[in-house]
Amino acid sequence: MPETAASEFDLAIIGSGGGAFAAAIRATNLGQRVVMIERGTIGGTCVNTGCVPSKALLAAADAHHVALDASVRFPGVSTSVGRVDMSGLVAGKDDLVEWMRSEKYVDLIDEYGWGLRQGDATFTGSAEDPVLEITDGGGAVETLRARHYLVATGSAPWAPPVDGLSEVDYLTSTTAMELQEVPESMIVLGGGYVALEQAQLFARLGSKVTVLARSRLLSGEEPEVSKTLMGVFADEGLRVVRRAVVESVATDPVTGGVVVAATTRAGREEYTADRLLVATGRRAVTERLGLATVGVATGEGGEIIVQDTLATSNPRIWAAGDVTGHPEFVYVAAAHGVTAVENAFNDAGQRIDYTHLPRVTFTSPAVGAVGMTDKQAREAGIRCECRVLPLEYVPRALVNRDTRGFVKIVADADTGRIVGITAVAKEAGDLAAAGVYVLSAGMTVDQVATLWCPYLTMAEGLKIAAQSFRTDVSKLSCCAA
Repeated sequence: MPETAASEFDLAIIGSGGGAFAAAIRATNLGQRVVMIERGTIGGTCVNTGCVPSKALLAAADAHHVALDASVRFPGVSTSVGRVDMSGLVAGKDDLVEWMRSEKYVDLIDEYGWGLRQGDATFTGSAEDPVLEITDGGGAVETLRARHYLVATGSAPWAPPVDGLSEVDYLTSTTAMELQEVPESMIVLGGGYVALEQAQLFARLGSKVTVLARSRLLSGEEPEVSKTLMGVFADEGLRVVRRAVVESVATDPVTGGVVVAATTRAGREEYTADRLLVATGRRAVTERLGLATVGVATGEGGEIIVQDTLATSNPRIWAAGDVTGHPEFVYVAAAHGVTAVENAFNDAGQRIDYTHLPRVTFTSPAVGAVGMTDKQAREAGIRCECRVLPLEYVPRALVNRDTRGFVKIVADADTGRIVGITAVAKEAGDLAAAGVYVLSAGMTVDQVATLWCPYLTMAEGLKIAAQSFRTDVSKLSCCAA
């Protein structure tokens, strides 16, 4: 694209992930002149180092585990598997990532025709007249001006301030997916969705895994989730230590591995492994952007403070995605990008509402949820009624020979309206997606209990769970309406 005068741009976007692309596409369709600035690889976290590569490896690990487990679960089936070729798995993952990056990101830039600059972006000027300086790899500097700016720089893995950690060659969720060999043993720090997905991934590939978590697993979800996952992980040979406060990390002088010292309910303990994976959260990427120069307020973790319209403290600068500190899902980032553009150029006044935001953890079985937990409903002043349906009452789970899990419904006891759904099951993400429609429509347990639902689907668990409010489902036929 030939050089254009800085004042000719309507929207300058810093970043090239899901939020940035959603914004660029929408703004271009509105006839706005757009330029995108990226200092690294096009595509952002999701396609390069997050959702796509991690789920590709999780699917491979699940296939390996199923092959090992099939003869136990299904009489008459005989399988055999060899040692995992980690370098082959990573190469296959890289091929998929490269294809998706090209098809869903890079090629779209030419198709829509917006500008692209490769380099570091920094705000200069003032709050009244923000300016972007772009420094490329050769040190050349270009100055850009735009009517509006969107910061969509995402987040990066964050490591807590633990004594000795900086001296150890630890893994993050990004670098772990580049390993060329499966470690014999691994310690995972964290109890959130990234930690649990990665822990089960490497355990299923052959590592002896120990998880050190400060509280219960997925502490923001229903307590039944943690209990179920603890059982699943124990069945699969993972060791989980809860209420573990890590004090120090050091290199093992004998093996060259790691030694992690932690305080637990049993006192001070030491854990050793070949590798350490730190999955204790992420932080917004805002360093070197010069946000203070142009009057953009940030929080304690560096996240950009935004209104629910995605406006920052500077009326010409907007923010979208992980950099805001809001829920870290690519579909949230995409919604942010579109909303920011609509509000910037159409003065639409659109606002982000997370009330029915679904959330999924891709363990196996997966965890899917939407709406409020039992505790959240009670804290909101709702007199709630709950039912937890074990998967042994869901025919799909029975034929899968895997009843590890449940479906839980939280309802308003006065109206019967469903306010929350949580599932631990093979297709829990699909149940959460269905739950979005249930909650958005304000449906009651009686309505869901009498809806059509195809037999031998995991979604039938929603109907049966709703029926359990009025019926003893243990006394129903397997295909009773």
